[in-house]
Amino acid sequence: MDKTSLILAQLLMSCMMALLMSGIMSMLALGPTEIWLRHWPKDFLIAWPIAFVLSLGVGRIAFPIAARLRRLV
Repeated sequence: MDKTSLILAQLLMSCMMALLMSGIMSMLALGPTEIWLRHWPKDFLIAWPIAFVLSLGVGRIAFPIAARLRRLV
């Protein structure tokens, strides 16, 4: 996969994961309330850049491990 496609994929994956995880975790903490709906967008905006940066580091570890595991299967 070329570098541009990899970065784009990581942007999209980190966005989706941050959106879903911030929503789920904050709903578990606050319940499905109006307060939760007000906090979720802010939590997402904080989580997404963190998730993206972490995906850059974790991806460098995860992709080679996945390739090795795939050879075993």
